[in-house]
Amino acid sequence: MKLVKNISIAAFAVAISVAVGKPTQAALVNYGFTINATSGDNPGQYFGSFQYDDSALTNTGLETLGVENGLAVAFNYLGTNYTEADDTDFNNFPIASFNNGEVLGLSYFVADQFMIGSDPNTPNVGGNNFYLIDQSVNTTQVGTVRYAKVPEPLAIGGTAIAGVMGLWMQRKKRATKIVG
Repeated sequence: MKLVKNISIAAFAVAISVAVGKPTQAALVNYGFTINATSGDNPGQYFGSFQYDDSALTNTGLETLGVENGLAVAFNYLGTNYTEADDTDFNNFPIASFNNGEVLGLSYFVADQFMIGSDPNTPNVGGNNFYLIDQSVNTTQVGTVRYAKVPEPLAIGGTAIAGVMGLWMQRKKRATKIVG
């Protein structure tokens, strides 16, 4: 009887963890990024984030999502906050690029300031390079960009619930051994 009860509790904890941790419909996905500028006038680390609605992704081949897909960018560079609206070609950019569902990176261009992307000659593909742009539109690569997915709060909660349930079951098992 105790075995059946413990299995039932474990199954319940796993079910809650899976249900909370894996949404069944499209969701907003959040990424943080860190720029490591190693040369140029302002070397250092700079931080930003972007968010998009993943409902338009097929996870097959090369794909891009833009502001029409809910792409929002927030980036602080040298004390100035930039958003997707600061991109020079806001109607078409910035974009986030994916290959088989994996993030390649952003293509984000702010005139006379900077560019995040793969290569200035291929703006339709996002990437992990950081360029400074002068008033003559000359680009100089000064660093790299690292992207990291921000965990969903619900996934963290589901994992915490499963962990607490597991610890509770282990404690109950020890208490049963001591008494019996």
